[in-house]
Amino acid sequence: MTQYRQDPAPVRIDAQEKTNGTAHYVDDIPCTDPLYAATVRTRLPGGRLRALRRRADFDWDGFVVVTADDIPGENALKMIQHDQPLLVADRFRHAGEPVALLAHSDPARLAAGIAAIELDETIDQPPLFDLDEALHSSTQIVPGNVFTEYRLHKGALANGEAAASVLIEGVFHTPAQEQLYIEPQGMIAQVLPNGVLRVIGSMQCPYYVLDALVVATGLSAERIQVVQTTTGGGFGGKEDYPSMIACHAALLALKAGGRPVKLIYERGEDLRVTPKRHPSRTRIRLGADTDGRLTLIDIDFALDGGAYLTLSPVVLSRGVIHAPGPYRCDNISVHGRAVATNHPPNGAFRGFGAPQSIFAMEAAMDRLADALGLDPAELRRRNLLETGDTFPTGNRVGDDAAMQAVLVQALRESDYSARRAAHDAWNRAGHGTRRGIGLATFAHGSGFTGNGEVNLRSRAGLRALPDGRVEILASTAEIGQGMATTFAQIAAAALKLPLAQVRMAPTDTRQVPNSGPTVASRTCMVVGRIVQDAAAQLIARLQRDAGLPADYAPGDFAHACRRHHETHGPLVEIAQYKAPPGDAWDEATFTGPAYAAYAWAAYVADVEVDLATLETRVTDFVAVQEIGRAIHPVIAQGQIEGGVAQGIGYALYEDIAWGEDGVMANDRLTNYIIPTSADLPPLRVYFQETATDAPGPQSAKGLGELPIDGPAPAIANAVRHALGVDVDRLPLFPEYLLDLFDNHKKDVA
Repeated sequence: MTQYRQDPAPVRIDAQEKTNGTAHYVDDIPCTDPLYAATVRTRLPGGRLRALRRRADFDWDGFVVVTADDIPGENALKMIQHDQPLLVADRFRHAGEPVALLAHSDPARLAAGIAAIELDETIDQPPLFDLDEALHSSTQIVPGNVFTEYRLHKGALANGEAAASVLIEGVFHTPAQEQLYIEPQGMIAQVLPNGVLRVIGSMQCPYYVLDALVVATGLSAERIQVVQTTTGGGFGGKEDYPSMIACHAALLALKAGGRPVKLIYERGEDLRVTPKRHPSRTRIRLGADTDGRLTLIDIDFALDGGAYLTLSPVVLSRGVIHAPGPYRCDNISVHGRAVATNHPPNGAFRGFGAPQSIFAMEAAMDRLADALGLDPAELRRRNLLETGDTFPTGNRVGDDAAMQAVLVQALRESDYSARRAAHDAWNRAGHGTRRGIGLATFAHGSGFTGNGEVNLRSRAGLRALPDGRVEILASTAEIGQGMATTFAQIAAAALKLPLAQVRMAPTDTRQVPNSGPTVASRTCMVVGRIVQDAAAQLIARLQRDAGLPADYAPGDFAHACRRHHETHGPLVEIAQYKAPPGDAWDEATFTGPAYAAYAWAAYVADVEVDLATLETRVTDFVAVQEIGRAIHPVIAQGQIEGGVAQGIGYALYEDIAWGEDGVMANDRLTNYIIPTSADLPPLRVYFQETATDAPGPQSAKGLGELPIDGPAPAIANAVRHALGVDVDRLPLFPEYLLDLFDNHKKDVA
C-alpha cells in the first residue's frame, strides 16, 4: 500500500481568497434592505446621565432608536462580572460609553441623527487617570479602586535580604498599546424567518458572543445563531468587545422587527472606545549573592484596568505568574493589582499581562548585572531554571526545560560577545551614533492559567462525509494566524489522509461545539489536541462499525465512510479536553502547575541610536525559541516575525496620547505610529523542537503570544548598553531619551 506523505508546510488553506480579494469580511456581506447603525456616547469621563434629548426640529422618521429602557434582558455585558452596562441608564465611568443606538437605511441621515441627539451629563467626582493616584485617592470608582488582587509567594523575603550581597531596585512603566487589527470591529444582526436571531461578524470567540446575547436579549441559546465571518486580525482585541457590538446590533434588529442591522465601526471610533493593552507600573527589588545567584525577587505589579473589570483578572494573573521570569530563586513575592481608573476599559492583547511584567524583570536583571560586575548574559546563565528546579508557583520544572539551550543558541547566532565588544569600541571612538546589544530570556505558559482549561471543558470534533471528506468541527476562530491550515494538518495526519480531504466547517454556533476562546496560546496545543483525539475516536468507530482496516489508504477510508452512512447514518465524533495528569492548580494560594506547558525563548537585539536626534533603530534581531513541534514551520515563523514586529512597535513607536477626557486622542493612523517594513531589521528566527512530551498534538506547545514578550526588554537593554543610562519605561521616544540624558547629565554631543 502507498502511504500518503504530507507536505510539512503546505500553502495556507485561506491563501487564495485572501490574496485575490474574494474573502468576505463583515462589511462585504450583502444584506437585503439593511439598516446602518451608529452609537451615541458619553463625553465626560464619568458621572451621571441626567437626560437624553432628541432635537424636536429634526425629522426622526425612519429611525430606530434603542436606549437602556429598550433592553429586553439584562443591561450588562456578560464577562467575568456583569459590571459594564450595554447602554448607560444613569451613572457611567468613562467618556465614550454607549448611551443610545440609532439605525437608518441612509448612512447620511444616520450621521445627522447622531448629531441631533443631545446628552445632559454631569461629573459627580473628579476623574482618575493615573493608577497610583487611584490607589491612594479617596475618590472611589470601585472599593479601594482595586478590581482584583493576587499574591504569589515563595520562601521568605527576609531570608533573601540576609543572603544578598547586592540589592537593586527600580520602578518601570509600560504604556497602553492598540491591537490595530487591519479590519475594524463590526457585526450584522437580523431575525430570520424561523425566529432565530442571527448575528455574524468579526470575532475571536463566537460562544462568548452567544452567551452575551442570551443575557442581553433574554432569548434562549437555541434561538440565537452566531457566525464568524472572515476576520481581519484580532490580537486579543476581538475577544471581549465583539460581544458589546453584537448586543448593540441585535437590540436594534429586534426593535426593527428583525430587519438586518449593520454596525461597523470606523477606525477612529474603534481606536477610541475598544480595549487596549493594560498600562502598567512595576516596582521591583532584586537581590543576589557574591556568586551572582538570585536570593530575592520582590515585585509590586499594577495594571490600569480602566473603568470596568472586563478581562483584567485573567490578564493580571498571567502577569503575576510571569513576573519573576524563568529564574531560580528561593525567595519571591509578587503583589499584583488591577486598578480602576476613568479610562475606557482595557482588555486582552497578545501576551495578556506577561509583556508588562517581563519588561520590568528583564530591565532590572541588566541593572543587577552591572551592580555585580557581570555580563547580562552570564547573570542569566547562572540563574535560569532547569529540569528539577521549582517554578515560583512551587511545582517542578519539567524535562522540557530549555532555557539554557535557547540562550546558548541565541548568543551564538547573534555573535553576542564579539558584537558587544565591537559596539563598545564604536561608542568609545566618538561617532555620531551609539550602538548597543541587549537580550531577554523568558518563558510563556500555554493555555488558560490554572484550572481555566478544566473549567472550560472545551469540545471539538470531526464529521466524516459519505465520500470520505472530513470536516473539522470547532468554534476556534481563524483570525489570520493560520489556524484553519494547522487544524487541517493535524486532522489529516491523525487520519492518514491527504490535506485536501480535510476542511474546516463554518464557525457557526449552530454547527460546531464550544471549543473555548481563540486566545491564550491555546489554539494549537489545546484545541488541536482535541481535534487529534477526535480523529482517533473516528478511526476506532470506523474500524468497529464499518470495517476500516488497521492499515488503510485514503480510498479505504472513503469506502468505510460510505458504508457507515449507509448502515448507521451520519458520522460525527466529538472529543473533550482532558487535563494532563498531575497536581491541580490552587487559586487560593497561587500554587501548583499554572500551565500545561511552557515555551522557552531568548531574544537578542542590536540597536543604533542617533545622538543628534536620539532616534533608535533596531539593526539586527535574533529570536530563538523551544516550542515543541512546529506543526507548520512557515506559519510558526510568521507568528514569531509578527510578534517581534509588534514588540518593536511597543518598544519604540507606539504610544497612546490621552485627551483631557481620558480617551485616546491620537485616533488616526497618521498619529498612532506602528512600524512598517522599512522600520524592521533582519529577523532571524530559530526553533528548537526538543520537547517530546508536550501536551499538544505531535508534542506541540503554544506559540502565538510568546514572541511579544521578548522584543521590548531586549531592545531597552540594548539602548541601555548603547547610551549608558537606565531605561525604565516604554516607548523609547527621543524625548524620553533626552530626559534620561538630562537627568544623568550626559553629554550627547
